[in-house]
Amino acid sequence: MAAESASRAMRQSTVSQVVGNGRKVPVNPSVTPGVCVTVGFDDAEITQHALAAQRGDRAAAAEFVRSTQRQLRRLMAYLGDPGQADDLAQETYLRAFAALPRYEGRSPARMWLLAIARRVAADHIRAAQRSPRTTSADAWLDTEVAGPEGLVALRAAIDALDPERREAFVLTRVVGLSYVEAAEVCDCPVGTIRSRVFRARGELVDTLAPDTRLEIAR
Repeated sequence: MAAESASRAMRQSTVSQVVGNGRKVPVNPSVTPGVCVTVGFDDAEITQHALAAQRGDRAAAAEFVRSTQRQLRRLMAYLGDPGQADDLAQETYLRAFAALPRYEGRSPARMWLLAIARRVAADHIRAAQRSPRTTSADAWLDTEVAGPEGLVALRAAIDALDPERREAFVLTRVVGLSYVEAAEVCDCPVGTIRSRVFRARGELVDTLAPDTRLEIAR
């Protein structure tokens, strides 16, 4: 029991050193919500960092966090709660480091991490179902679309989507994963992701186009 507590404390220390020593870091997506994000990732390098961290390399563990945290925070801001995105990201890293000894490198470490994040977000949503959900509008004020009213409308429209469609839309149009990568994270066929994104996009266009200046990528 003491060894387990010490191990968790070490993981907490590693994550905290990288994500801000427990300090809240505002989540401000730097891209237009609903528009696909294209970000370059060296999955081979990220996977090597994860495998090195598995062998006890703390510098590699820190680099693994640094190279994935922006995308992870964006995912949590949309699937979870903008006001708790950093807490959810930190919980994801804690779970990932706990599971790292079982990671075999068969899939990119970034996809493995996002699959864990998906479960963390699902746990958060289930825990929050019986309590009122609040949303921090401040998290959206730095985006380049619509004003505050449009941003609130966007968040409400995304929240109203079927959970599976919302997840597929966020992974591909907000986080920037390819359909293949999103399918790997969600453990479903690529065609299923395409269908969910198509339907989600249609629903958002129908809901938002009459009242806002938001542009949903086609």
